[in-house]
Amino acid sequence: MSKQLKSDLMLLITAIIWGSAFVAQKAGTVLGPFTYNGLRYIIGGIVLIPVIIIFGGFDARKRKTSGGGRFIDRQTLIGGLACGVVLCIASSLQQMGIYFDTDAGKAGFITSLYIVIVPLLGMLFGKKVRPSIWVCVCMGIIGFYMLTIAGKGGSTEFGFKTGDFFVLLCAFCFACHIMVIDHFASKCDGVKMSCVQFFVTGIVSLILMAIFETPVLEDIIDCWLPILYCGVLSCGVAYTLQILAQKDAEPTAATLILSLESVFAVLFGVLLAGERLTLIEGLGCIVIFIAVVTPQLLGNKK
Repeated sequence: MSKQLKSDLMLLITAIIWGSAFVAQKAGTVLGPFTYNGLRYIIGGIVLIPVIIIFGGFDARKRKTSGGGRFIDRQTLIGGLACGVVLCIASSLQQMGIYFDTDAGKAGFITSLYIVIVPLLGMLFGKKVRPSIWVCVCMGIIGFYMLTIAGKGGSTEFGFKTGDFFVLLCAFCFACHIMVIDHFASKCDGVKMSCVQFFVTGIVSLILMAIFETPVLEDIIDCWLPILYCGVLSCGVAYTLQILAQKDAEPTAATLILSLESVFAVLFGVLLAGERLTLIEGLGCIVIFIAVVTPQLLGNKK
C-alpha cells in the first residue's frame, strides 16, 4: 500500500469518526462553548500521553539520535502551540455559532467554505493547485449546498445572524489550521504535536471559561458521556490521524476527504437518531463523493 493511499484512508477514518461524533457533540450545547471545548480537549490530550509513552518505547534509538532523550523537542512544542492556538479559535467560533442558534443548513454551508479557502491560502505561499482540484472544489461546494441548504426544504434565505458570522470566521480559522498542520507535520512528531495542541486548546478554553462563563456542575455531569466520547475519539484519535496523514497528503485533497465529515454526520444521524435523507440530500452525498474520489483517480497514473 502506497503512502498516499495510507494517508487517504487515515483521513477517511478521521472523517468517519468526526461524523459519528456529531450526535454526541450536539448534546454538549447545553454547556458553554469554552466549557465544552476545554473539557473535551483536555481529555484528548490526556488520552495521547500513554500512546506517546507506549510507542516511544519502541523507538528509543530515534529519541537518542534526534531528541537527545527529551520528551518534547523544540520544533514539536512550537508546532503544538501554533496548532493549539488556531484550533482553539476555530473550535470556539464554531461552538459559538451553534450556541447562537445558527440554522444547521446555513452553518454547514458556511463552514464548508474552508474547502475553497485552503487552496487560496496555499497559493499565497506559492503552492500550485491542479485544475482538476478546482473543478472538484466547485463540485464539493455544490454538494454541500444540496446537502445542507437545498435539502432542508429548499429554503435559500440568507439572513445573516450573529451565529452565521461566527461560523464564517470559523471556516477561515479551520483553513488556517490545516495549513499550519501541513507546515509542521513533516518536521515534528505528529502524536506529540497533537498532544501539545490539545492541552493548549483545552487550557486556553478553560481560562476563557473562567472569564466569560459560569459552568454548572450538574450540567457537566449530565454531559459526561458525550464529552468523553468526543474527547477520546474526535480529539484523541481523529486529530492525531489527521496530523499523521497530512505528512504525505496534498492539502487540498486532504480537505476534500475531511469534508466527508458532514456526509457521515448525516448517515449516522439516520442510523442512530432515526433521521431521514431527502432526495436532494442524497444527491448531495453523491456529488461530494464524486468530488472526493475524482482527484485521487486522476492523480493515480497507474
